[in-house]
Amino acid sequence: MWAAVPLLLLLPLLLLARRWRREVAALEPAGRAVLITGCDSGFGHLLALRLHRLGFTVFAGCLCPGGEGARRLQREAAADAGRMRVLRLDVTRGRDVLAAKELVLSHLPERGFWGLVNNAGISTFGETGWLSMEKYEKFADVNLLGSIRTTLAFLPLLRKYKGRIVFMSSIIAYFTLGNGIYSMTKAAIEKFCDALRLEMKKFGVQVCIIQPGNYARSTKIQPPVSAEQIWSELSEEEKAVYNKEYVQERADFFNNILSKGSTNGNEVVDAMVDALMSPTPKARYMVAKLKEKALVFICALFPTVVMDSVLSYALSKVKLA
Repeated sequence: MWAAVPLLLLLPLLLLARRWRREVAALEPAGRAVLITGCDSGFGHLLALRLHRLGFTVFAGCLCPGGEGARRLQREAAADAGRMRVLRLDVTRGRDVLAAKELVLSHLPERGFWGLVNNAGISTFGETGWLSMEKYEKFADVNLLGSIRTTLAFLPLLRKYKGRIVFMSSIIAYFTLGNGIYSMTKAAIEKFCDALRLEMKKFGVQVCIIQPGNYARSTKIQPPVSAEQIWSELSEEEKAVYNKEYVQERADFFNNILSKGSTNGNEVVDAMVDALMSPTPKARYMVAKLKEKALVFICALFPTVVMDSVLSYALSKVKLA
C-alpha cells in the first residue's frame, strides 16, 4: 500500500502540468517555415495541407514532383502564392537535400526556419532470410540515413531559429510481426533522436518522435503483400527450407493485420502539429490503439521472454510444415 503513496503525491502535480500545458499560448505560425519530407501521400501529404492552412510557409518534399500527390499540393499552393513550395526531394540523394536547403534559404519568411519533419519512409514484409542485402541497404538509406542526412543539413538553421525537429517512428520500433527490416530502422531512428534531443536542448531546439500504431489504410507505405511475388524472389536456399503454403499463410497473416489499420490519418497529423506548435511538446507521441499500447508496455517493462511468448502465440497458427 505504501508503495503507491509517491504516485498519489505526484498525481496533483501531473494534473497541474497538464492544465498549464493547455493554457500556455500556442505558437503563431505566420512567417515560419517548415520542411516536410515524404509529402507524396500519407501523413506527410496531410501535414503539408494542414500546416499551409494554419498559416505556415511549407516546403513539401516529394519523391515524384509530377505525381498525383504533388499536383494536389501545387493546386493548394496556387490559392496562396509563395507559402507552399513543392520540391523534388529524394532523401537518399545528398544533392537533393542540398538543393532543398538552398531553396529554403532563398525563400525564408520573416520569422525564419521553424521546423523539419522527417517523414519519408518505406516498408516491406518478409522474414530475415527472405530479403536481400541490397534491400537492407535501401531501407537503411531511406528510413535511417535519409532522416540523418536532412537533419545534418538543416541543423544550423534550426539552431539559429530555435526550431523543432519531428521524426516519424512507429510502435514497430519496439516489436515486430513480419517486417523486421522496417522495425530495425525505426528502432535505430529512436536512438538517434534520443541522442539528438539531449544535445539540442542547450540550443533551444526541441526534438519529437511520432509513434503511430497500425495506420496502414491511411498511407501507401505498405500495400498488401503477394505470396507469389515473395516466393518468386526467394533464393533457392530459402525455397529449400520454406514452402509455398507457409509463405502464403504468412502473407495472409500480415495482410490481415494491414486490413485492420485505422483510416483516420489525421489522428497522427494532430500529434505532428502539436509537436510543431505546442509551447511544451512531448518527446514522444504514441498514437495507437489500447491493444497496441499494451504490447509496447509489455515489451518495455517485462522480460524479453514474455514478449517473445506473446508474439509467438500470435504466430502459432502459421506452421512451417
